[in-house]
Formats: sequence, C-alpha cells, structure tokens
Amino acid sequence: MPVDITMPQAGESVTSGVVTRWLKNDGEYVKRDEGVVEVETDKVTLEVPATASGVLQGLKVKAGDTVQIGQVLASIDEKASAGAAPATAAKASAGGGSTAVAEPKTAAGSESRATQDVRATPLAKKLADEQGVDISRIAGTGAGGRVREQDVMSFVAQRSAPAPAQAPVTNGTAKPTTPTAAPSANKGGEHPWPFGSREKKVERISPLRQRIAQRLVQAQHTAAMLTTFNEVDMGAVMDLRKQYKEEFEKKQGISLGFMGFFVKAVVTALRAYPSVNSYLVEDESGALAVERHDYCDIAIAVSTPKGLVVPVLRNAENLSLAQIELGIKDLATKAKDGKLTLEDMQGGTFTITNGGVFGSLMSTPILNAPQSGILGMHTIKNRPIEYPSASGQIALRPMMYLAHSYDHRMIDGAEAVQFLVKVKQCIEDPQRLLLGI
Repeated sequence: MPVDITMPQAGESVTSGVVTRWLKNDGEYVKRDEGVVEVETDKVTLEVPATASGVLQGLKVKAGDTVQIGQVLASIDEKASAGAAPATAAKASAGGGSTAVAEPKTAAGSESRATQDVRATPLAKKLADEQGVDISRIAGTGAGGRVREQDVMSFVAQRSAPAPAQAPVTNGTAKPTTPTAAPSANKGGEHPWPFGSREKKVERISPLRQRIAQRLVQAQHTAAMLTTFNEVDMGAVMDLRKQYKEEFEKKQGISLGFMGFFVKAVVTALRAYPSVNSYLVEDESGALAVERHDYCDIAIAVSTPKGLVVPVLRNAENLSLAQIELGIKDLATKAKDGKLTLEDMQGGTFTITNGGVFGSLMSTPILNAPQSGILGMHTIKNRPIEYPSASGQIALRPMMYLAHSYDHRMIDGAEAVQFLVKVKQCIEDPQRLLLGI
C-alpha cells in the first residue's frame, strides 16, 4: 500500500502554505527523510521530506498551489526498486511516428533532474512550461541566480526573434546586411512588457508577504508607537575597524562590520534600561502585564527576495564581537537561501534594522510586535558638526542618524531618549563596550 506524504505542521498559527517547487520528479526513487517538495508558509520555507524509501508517484499538487496542513501531496511506492525507471512516457509528437520514453537517470544526472535543480520562481516555471522552454538553459537574474518570469520572457523573445535576412549572392560574394534587431527585452525590470504599454496584471501575494503586512498593521493598531531620533559620530568605530580589520578577519575568520558594534551597544543600553527589553502582555485574567527578560535576544532585520525576515541572535549579552558577526552572517545566509527555521524566527526581545545599506538617510521603523523597541540605523554621511565637543570648531565628520521607535504604553519618553543616548555613547566611545559601562 502506498505511503502518503502530507503537509506537516509548521507552527501553531500556520494553517496552509504554497508549493514553490518539487525537488523530486514523479517516478523518481527517493530515500526516507530526503527532501521531496518545497512549501512556503507565512513564516518559513520548508522542505517536506519523504516518509519512506521508494518511488515517488501520484503528485497531487503542483507549484503555485495552496495546500492545507495534513493535505496529501503525493505517495511513495515502497515496493518499487531504486533502479526502476519512471513509468511516464512522452506522447508521440504530431509530426513524428515514434514515442519518446523517459531515459533512466545516469550517474551524471538526467536532463530532467538538471531542469529540476534550477532555482526559479513558481511563475517562471509555469511560464517556461507554457512556452515549451527548457528552463535550465535560462540565465537567472534574481537573487542567487534564481530564474524570474522576466528572464523567461526575455529568453522567449530572443528565441522568437526573426533571423537576419540572407543577402543575395552576387558572383559568389554575399553582401553584408544589417541584422534585424531582436525585440527589446526588459532586463532587471519589474514587468515583462515595455514600460508605458499600459498593461496590468494582478498577482497573488506570497504567504510571507501577507504575514508581513498583517504584523505591520497589527503593530500600528495595538501599540502607542513613537519615535525619537539622535545622531552618532561614526568616526571612532570607523578608525577602530580600519586599524584592526585585517588582523580581526585573519584571526576570527569573519570581517569586522558595523552591526556587531551596534548589537553590543544595544545590549549595554538594554541592561541600563530593562523596560525597553520587555513585552507588554495580557495575564491569565486578561489584564495588562509586563513580561521581563533577563537575556537579550536581538532580532536582526534581513531583506530577502521574498520579503523582510527578522531572525534572532540568541543571548547576545554572552557573545563576543566575533561571535556576533559570525551569528549575523549565518542568519543572513540562511535567510537569503530560504533555510531559516521557525526556531530562528521566534522570540526576540529587541530588533535592529539597517536601512542605511539601501541609502536611507532617515526613517521611523515599525515595532516588531510584541517587542517594545526597535533601533533604526541609516546611511553614513559627512556633515559639519562641532568637533571636538564644546571646542567651537567645525569639522566634517561621518554621521549617522539613529531612530528608536518604542511603545509609549511600556516606555516613557525620557527612558526612550536615554536608551538611545546610551547607544550613541557606546558607538562614539567603543572602549565603553570593552569596559561594560
């Protein structure tokens, strides 16, 4: 009797997901616990494993379909051997008289497997199938080389472009002719049609994007959110990085960035102002209560092709600068590769977001509920300020605006301002981070 593969539980509040791609083909032999299909939920992207060893059969859903928790996705025939070739055969073409049978997979991997391993969006795969295009031949322009819908449209347009007209031959010599230009392809744009064509289309929002939208609206509706601003002179940290960057990277195996200093500074400030590290929650009777934390789990906002995710760096108060940088790199890599787990995403007592990497000069970050505070970093710009302090002299210094959004129900304005000043002091005088003051 075939063994079913079902959509597993993916968290308490997760009820469904969207199939992004099949990792194995119908008729292919799979081993138990081997990834078979990739499903995106509103929190994470997960690989659903094979429930037994055998031949995969009866794929019941396709890429782009929404599936519910517990829904059967496919079945596995345990009695089939590993050497069995897929039973599916291609139908005879209209102009030919033979039937093409699927070739067994070789040691190097079959063409179907090569096509399967191509990183592509579900929409791109669907479009490639409709156009009869081998998606493995298309160069992807998305993050990590992922093939996007625009890449497929560009490939199709180039393939269907008329060939250059053959020049007439005179005395055995062909006159050179100007090749016919291929239709313009939109490379790197958001739409596969020419700008100004007045075309429009409606696309379904991904589960992750829906979840992001819900949480952002929830934060604005349930918290009394305010933002306080300050500016920080980045000169001391930049000089420190310049002096020790090569030696630090050689010894620790990780580059020395700005985020590590800010995590350290935030931890110091959270210790000084613990209310910023707390939640406002409801107790068993439904009354408002405070959930305090004796640890600092710092959530780091990471932008990915699918949307903004906020993985958590656990117990940042116990980590060295090198450990913080290594932890951030690991989380960012997992986020971009779609490998974050629910454990990576859950919790977090305070969030740091860096819009400066995209050139943002100033912003008001939205709270990451149920947290009470979030720090916004921004781009560094040389600006004239009084330097040294109280000297009456003006100098150009590398300055960054900082924004601290907070829940005014939990944190008073004075405390929010003092928290941000403490972060500023730590960055402008990094020795404080070493001394813990």
